[in-house]
Amino acid sequence: MSVLKSLSVSLTASAMLLAPLAANSQQRSTPAPARADVKHVLLISVDGMHALDLANYVATHPKSTLAYLKSTGTTYDNASTSDPSDSFPGLAALVTGGTPSLAGLWYDDSYNRNLIAPSASGKSCPGTPGTEVVFTEAIDIDMTRLDGGGGIDTTQLPRDPKTCALVYPHQYLRINTIFNVAKNAGMYTAWSDKHRAYEWVNGPTADGVDDLYTPEVNSWAVNLPGIPGCNPLPDPSNSGPGFDWTKSPYNIQCYDKLKVLAVLNEIDGKTSDGGSSAPVPAIFGMNFQSVSVGQKLKVGGYADVEGTPSTALASDLDFVDASLGAFVSEIQKQGLWPRTLIIVAAKHGQSPIDRSKRTALDSSQIATIIGSNYAFDISDDASLIWLNDQSQTKAAVDTLAQPANQSALGIQEIFALNSLKNKFGDPTKDDHIPDILLKDNTGIIFTGGSKIAEHGGDNEDDVHTVLILARAGATPVETKTPVTNYQVAPTILWRLGLNLSRLDSVRRQAVQPLPLAP
Repeated sequence: MSVLKSLSVSLTASAMLLAPLAANSQQRSTPAPARADVKHVLLISVDGMHALDLANYVATHPKSTLAYLKSTGTTYDNASTSDPSDSFPGLAALVTGGTPSLAGLWYDDSYNRNLIAPSASGKSCPGTPGTEVVFTEAIDIDMTRLDGGGGIDTTQLPRDPKTCALVYPHQYLRINTIFNVAKNAGMYTAWSDKHRAYEWVNGPTADGVDDLYTPEVNSWAVNLPGIPGCNPLPDPSNSGPGFDWTKSPYNIQCYDKLKVLAVLNEIDGKTSDGGSSAPVPAIFGMNFQSVSVGQKLKVGGYADVEGTPSTALASDLDFVDASLGAFVSEIQKQGLWPRTLIIVAAKHGQSPIDRSKRTALDSSQIATIIGSNYAFDISDDASLIWLNDQSQTKAAVDTLAQPANQSALGIQEIFALNSLKNKFGDPTKDDHIPDILLKDNTGIIFTGGSKIAEHGGDNEDDVHTVLILARAGATPVETKTPVTNYQVAPTILWRLGLNLSRLDSVRRQAVQPLPLAP
């Protein structure tokens, strides 16, 4: 059977080989001993997916792939992603084990006090340090094209203040990745994500991933010949010039099918494009955008405070579940299941679930309130703020703390000075760290558009994410023990029998593998 057929909406054939969800949810008293009997780890990030989404989905879909994965592994009901919960620090948590302060990735759009602006800005180099650091789709050669125009536009990259050398995303990352550790051990690796800028998963050495596939999610949505259900696109009213894949909860499924096909090719011992033979990767996987888009769009979201999905979001969840079913089916078909660990996680959640709490604000107020000392902020449903003069941080905090300003910005809590140092790091010693972080009330979104949810903050809906580790024949375990996505990276290396001390986050932050890992 062609792997393309497994991408069709039916995909229900995989359900026939899925065992019913086991009733046994006892916790193991001790972790299983470390061993190298896992040869392949498939890591999946379902961006936006909450632990609540998993619980609700399995309750209403007891024969689903997600139910099957729960029945043959460990479900972590109390897992948290990174703080802040943007995609960059969220993925860094999963593949490096490092916090933003260690990994150096705070957001895909941030600020650095010691770098020089890109040459496209027209500013000379050497020059005055201090620049916005943009590692979004904006650095593609042509972001309207699915391949990003073939690479990164180097005129959009920040520069070293002394040498004027370009700073690529992988150079902005300060620690190694699980791909680096595996590659150094002679293993083959692969990954797929949403922007060219995700080349940073290669790690500081720029060579951690053998097969990196990064179709541009913000490119124009176009018909996809050969992809079932995507030629023409299911939502033609939101396709073509000016409409990217994220404008429709249905078209985004077609975008994700490209990456699903890449993973299926890799399971079958091919490169992501299916054009050549390759080893089945030791570590591989992808991120799904479908659920995140379905949560954000006005036609999607949730129907109530209990997290019942709208029709559009339910379709996206069904699509992800069917795709996971295709992975399981193909892994079993290739005889890989006994030695494969499947991890279903999420880079970030999405806030708010209760759409009645949605309150749209204008982030330009931040610059106005702070005044001339304002340098930059990135605000989605929290605000990271950099200042021109760090000695004036207290004055900026005092201004933000005024009741009228707290009300205008929906501020729940202000992290700065000692409170920021304790929780996040010292911005006077680290040019990546913002000077102020605003935790906003649940439901606050900085947008001028119609989206009904966002991520990047540290409220419950932002950080409480799905986490399942599944293996063939594993005893089902469901635990409420608090864990974090930082523990996923060392768990992967541990299960592959690799030396944990080779991972920078283990040596420098003593991050430990997940308890009860199958």
